[in-house]
Amino acid sequence: MANTITSKIELNVELDENRIPEKLLWSAEDGGISNAEAKAMMLSVWDDKAKEMLRIDLWTKDMPVDEMKIFFHQTLVAMANTFNRATQDEKMTATMKDFCDYFAEKLELKK
Repeated sequence: MANTITSKIELNVELDENRIPEKLLWSAEDGGISNAEAKAMMLSVWDDKAKEMLRIDLWTKDMPVDEMKIFFHQTLVAMANTFNRATQDEKMTATMKDFCDYFAEKLELKK
């Protein structure tokens, strides 16, 4: 029997009295991260049996809208890069990156 190595990622959400996130904290011991604060997060997991994605999208009540737009843009770019690594589909990756450029242009996120 092979030895199994386990790596733990932990998410903690501090809520106000109305159950609105006030603080998001995350830890990844293997990455040297302990209770790092974040203003927003998106977690997606694949349910193989149901063949569907399950999601948790959270942001703190003090997350600025302009930063949320940047967060979404960077998430879309990261998804395009991950899609490319996972599928090696260069044509669709280029299409996704074109959309990312369009998204940034429409939101005036030019660097």
